[in-house]
Amino acid sequence: MNLNEALENSKKYLASAGALASIERDPYWPKWDSPWWHMRLMHEMGMANEIPKAAILKMVEVLKTHYLEIFPIKNEDMPLGTDPYRKVACHCAVGSMYQVLFDAGVDVDKDLPWMRSWILRYQLPDGGLNCDEKAYTKEDPKSSIVSTVNCLEAILFCTKRNLTSSELNFLEKGAEYLLRHKLYRRISNGNVIDDAWLEIKFPRFYEYDFLRGFYFLVKWSKHSGQSLPQDLVNEVNTLVNRQLSSKGIILKRYNFFDKRSYNPNSDGSWSWGNASEFNLHKAVSGDGIICEPLTRQWNEVKQ
Repeated sequence: MNLNEALENSKKYLASAGALASIERDPYWPKWDSPWWHMRLMHEMGMANEIPKAAILKMVEVLKTHYLEIFPIKNEDMPLGTDPYRKVACHCAVGSMYQVLFDAGVDVDKDLPWMRSWILRYQLPDGGLNCDEKAYTKEDPKSSIVSTVNCLEAILFCTKRNLTSSELNFLEKGAEYLLRHKLYRRISNGNVIDDAWLEIKFPRFYEYDFLRGFYFLVKWSKHSGQSLPQDLVNEVNTLVNRQLSSKGIILKRYNFFDKRSYNPNSDGSWSWGNASEFNLHKAVSGDGIICEPLTRQWNEVKQ
């Protein structure tokens, strides 16, 4: 199926009664073909404003009540009987869906005020966040770059007003965290944290690569007036050139993540099983595909 057909299929699905029922049942699961992922992919393609309004309105409605409005860190934080997979959001989910809804025209701070305050609340002393609740109970807690970047993007990119002092401080600490890691290196020894982060992939959903981190840092540096280290800029240029042609950034593979999902059963229960895919995901990701959305991003920030 070509890209245009796949895009129209996703739009029709998101406007359907089946999609709205899926959001009502659970806004996030199952991976990777619930409305959440169609919406997130259209956002990454720069098409959030083309997501059918019915899906946007239903997502906002459900997010008002579906999740706990806290990130439970201790056992006593979790109400008895709460499904930890379905009723507890992670930082990646909050930061990514905040961006989708904002770019689709939702006043997120008005309709879902818990989301922005959540992001600011769970920043760790090192400047990042971590979707592993155990990190928050350690004497020297360590953040996760993957958990952090969605939240940094949401605060910097998703507002129509001047940022508050607490938001500016959040962004500065987060940027310093990425800079200390030089985007993808361990602070302790300089080794690459994950070799997969050195390859530009699409779609990302909530995953990370060096270009995603660099895009945030450049936008932050322009907003804050702080310059980036030239050696970091040079290293990013070298990495991008590995996948750059005269037509744009070339993907090396179909970017399909973990193959497991939390799926609904016919009796209303939920259990772990195989993840599934959708055609738009397949149409935009694969070996040799020119990635137009990430090429546009690179053209914005290349130095």
